[in-house]
Amino acid sequence: MKRPSFLRRARTPLSLMATVGVAGALLAVSVAPATAGKGPSSPGPKPTVVLVHGAFADSTSWNAVVKRLKRDGYPVVAAANPLRGLSSDAAYLKDLLAGIDGPVVLAGHSYGGSVISNAATGTGNVKALVYIAAFLPDKGESAIDLSGKFPGSTLGEALRPVPITLPDGSQDADLYIEQAKFHHQFAADVPNDTTDLMAVTQRPVTNSALQEGASEPAWKTIPSWSLVATQDLNIPPAVQRFMAERAHAHTVEVRASHAVSVSRPNDVAHIIEEAARTVH
Repeated sequence: MKRPSFLRRARTPLSLMATVGVAGALLAVSVAPATAGKGPSSPGPKPTVVLVHGAFADSTSWNAVVKRLKRDGYPVVAAANPLRGLSSDAAYLKDLLAGIDGPVVLAGHSYGGSVISNAATGTGNVKALVYIAAFLPDKGESAIDLSGKFPGSTLGEALRPVPITLPDGSQDADLYIEQAKFHHQFAADVPNDTTDLMAVTQRPVTNSALQEGASEPAWKTIPSWSLVATQDLNIPPAVQRFMAERAHAHTVEVRASHAVSVSRPNDVAHIIEEAARTVH
């Protein structure tokens, strides 16, 4: 019996080559997703971001910033700043940094800027410093010295001192912002229901911590970034600009209160990530 013509054609060499060609194309398509896009090796792990709060705040002031950084793949540590004395606070932070593997981007808010400046000196894994509405003191300068360098701070009028006895028996004072004045003084662009909680949970700083002079600052040897809060009533914007310019910091200005990490967390996270992208 004579075979149908389509079966006879399927045995021709040309048809066989075409079949093999189609199968090969299908195979190439099936494996393409596994190999597509492979080029140079992917970058290594991202640096750890260490966040240091300042006076009249605590680590929760970074919460919205932490969410953004973690979403973008950064390991984050929000340090509990003791607020007892500049030297001892910096020593505490230096110990924390020593326990972190790999490079670190160190960010400080307010008085936390003084702490990171001291702590990062001689600390090999800190590769970038970020100052968020913060002090960038030179050697011997205190937070109180700098806050009064230009007019604009109304913090002194809002403070409530509480006498305390330090562990060594010496007398000092814990400084709080009066709760009724907290919203206007510290966080005027943050909703009242949030600042009511912030006022109650604020961490006091000792008077001596704000009066203690800084040691040799790390910003002289480590690349620095600075966010200036233009509506700040604690550290006048003119002071923030002066310190940032002196340190040759990469600077941005944001229309925000002193509590910029709460009111403008995206801006804060952005400048931290800008610094982190320079770390290899």
